[in-house]
Amino acid sequence: MGKLASLKGGWLTTSVIKWFIKKYHVDMSEAKVSDPNYYRTFNDFFVRELKPALRPIEGDSNTLVYPADACVSQAGRINQGRLIQAKGHSFSLTELVGGDDALASQFNDGDFATLYLSPRDYHRVHMPCEGVLREMVYIPGDLFSVNPLTAENVPNLFARNERVVCVFDTDFGPMVQILVGATIVGSIETTWAGTVTPPTGGSIRRWHYSREGEQAICFAQGDEMGRFKLGSTVINLFPKGILRFDDQVAPGEVTQVGQPYAHRQS
Repeated sequence: MGKLASLKGGWLTTSVIKWFIKKYHVDMSEAKVSDPNYYRTFNDFFVRELKPALRPIEGDSNTLVYPADACVSQAGRINQGRLIQAKGHSFSLTELVGGDDALASQFNDGDFATLYLSPRDYHRVHMPCEGVLREMVYIPGDLFSVNPLTAENVPNLFARNERVVCVFDTDFGPMVQILVGATIVGSIETTWAGTVTPPTGGSIRRWHYSREGEQAICFAQGDEMGRFKLGSTVINLFPKGILRFDDQVAPGEVTQVGQPYAHRQS
């Protein structure tokens, strides 16, 4: 399916895009280019840009903003090294970040948010705050669907699926943004490395980055940092005692890039 999504199929590609728009009620009025005929591949359509200034950043240095147009799956405390997946299900923080105990320990008793991107959503992922890239980790895995039904029924879902873990230094302390793959995801990309997967592999891969000087990879709040070609889930991890989520952050809450969702604890 990933190969088909990247195929330049002419009228056939356009027909599939039009069917998808109708099937999933995609709001093309928000797209920078609303005409389905413009997109040469399904992937080009899927990672379509939005109109300029359509998602203003409603935050400051004490605010975290949503990194994606999505729906809150779960959010709350990381309790004894485990995150809530759904009612009756939790999963391991250490497994989620690829077995790295040192990285996981930075978020023990901290906070997390899991955001589900549905097929109709805008599929570019942005920064919730300013940050400097420290590390990227590719973790191989399955490609289960990540919709609410599978979250309720597939144990360890997010720690089993293929994912890309991005670690940043921020004014809030270390912050992790994880892009989780899912069924028929064509690829996961980051703005600094391009396509991370495919090709997939059977082993964990790590990249380390300079945090100072001209080679440092820096982001402002709201900057695009990655994208899904066919959609999935974003997970944020934050250290203990740094922030408090806003009252509306609860399962089922619809989110948009740039809207505030947490504030620094005073």
